[in-house]
Amino acid sequence: MAQAGVVLDKDQFNCSICLDVLKEPVTIPCGHSYCSDCIQNYWDQDDYIGVFVCPQCRQNFSPRPLLSRNTMLADVVERFKKTGLQEACVPDNERFAQFDDVECDVCSGRKNKAVKSCLVCLASYCDVHVQPHYESAAFKKHRLVSATKRLQDTICPRHDKLLEVYCRTDKRCICYLCLTDEHKGHDTVLAQEEIQQKQRQLGDIKQSSQMRIQQREKQAHELRQAIFSLARSARATAEESDAVFTELIRSIELKRFEVRELIKAQEKTVISGAEQLLEKIQKEIAELKKNEAELDKLSHTEDPVLFLQSCQSLHAPPVLSASPSVNVEPNLTFGPVITAVSDFKGLLQEVCQGGFVSIYERVREVNIVGGQHHAAQPETTQSTESASAEHMEEIVVIPSSGLDQSPINPLNPFLTAGPTVPTFAFSPFGSRLSTGSRQRHLQRRRKK
Repeated sequence: MAQAGVVLDKDQFNCSICLDVLKEPVTIPCGHSYCSDCIQNYWDQDDYIGVFVCPQCRQNFSPRPLLSRNTMLADVVERFKKTGLQEACVPDNERFAQFDDVECDVCSGRKNKAVKSCLVCLASYCDVHVQPHYESAAFKKHRLVSATKRLQDTICPRHDKLLEVYCRTDKRCICYLCLTDEHKGHDTVLAQEEIQQKQRQLGDIKQSSQMRIQQREKQAHELRQAIFSLARSARATAEESDAVFTELIRSIELKRFEVRELIKAQEKTVISGAEQLLEKIQKEIAELKKNEAELDKLSHTEDPVLFLQSCQSLHAPPVLSASPSVNVEPNLTFGPVITAVSDFKGLLQEVCQGGFVSIYERVREVNIVGGQHHAAQPETTQSTESASAEHMEEIVVIPSSGLDQSPINPLNPFLTAGPTVPTFAFSPFGSRLSTGSRQRHLQRRRKK
């Protein structure tokens, strides 16, 4: 590969998520490659949404793509780790100093890129000319640092001496001669000691920061789990509530059918009894008319002997059976039934209203982050681990403290009713206050 002129860099084999060399590389449908664990963990955060995004090109995938190991890329990465491909493939002309690089102070002609700077020699060296500092005993006490263009900043501008002392009073680096001059009597230490102390402080700050990061990551994980669990529970609850309301609708339809059949059965029974009574009355009327005709015929008989003989053979008038009382109102209807159905409707609306209020309260109690957001408090780098732990908000599932004060529809609390006054309120203990409609309904029933 080096002979073909291909220049490879270590960053080409880095995962854009963990910024480290690829481990078990996999390729997603858009063509980008990542560590298997990195992309799995990255997509686990979006699992509850159902849409998975490439971290680089932001292309969306749904459903979640299946991942398979990129064998060819894995072999190249393994060879890169074993053979140091980056160094082998860098051309010699890239060793020369570029515009922003530090030049070697020893090279003649075209200068190479410096890799180290000596604070004693106040010069920068390339990887070839720096070797005497490693091999010769004369340079053993010289201090080498990474190549820098700011070597003059390490020299006292007044005494031309190395800045090896730190003045804590003036918070600046000075040389030894400055101790006997303008910094006499100041709180001073060796620069190396101050560096060690600052590094310890930075270590403590870094440790505290890592603790806070871990706590935040733990909270983020718990929050993602809570969101996923709540979303799954919401879907399941919605399906179960649909099933309950469907069963309730079926029950109401069944009752409607039963009431209709009850009315028809009552109509058939009452009309059948009335028709039987009407037939019996019509028969009695026919007998009475027949008897009346015989009497009328007898009264017109002129032969006295025949009249007397006929009077002896007369039968007594038929005895009428006792007739039940008949409701002869001209507007006889099922009016009381309509009233009873209307009362049932009002009672059902009252029960539904109370049920919706209870459902509304239970739905509003489901929350992930409870209470108001805490006031933001500045976190300084000097804060200790215990202080940072006190400022961490605890993420728990807490029921909400109350309901919104917006107007609510009397039959469906989930829908606002505009400027109308709500027909229900809540007592301090959360129970619903009566609107009076149910009391009026019960009074009407007692009067009947």
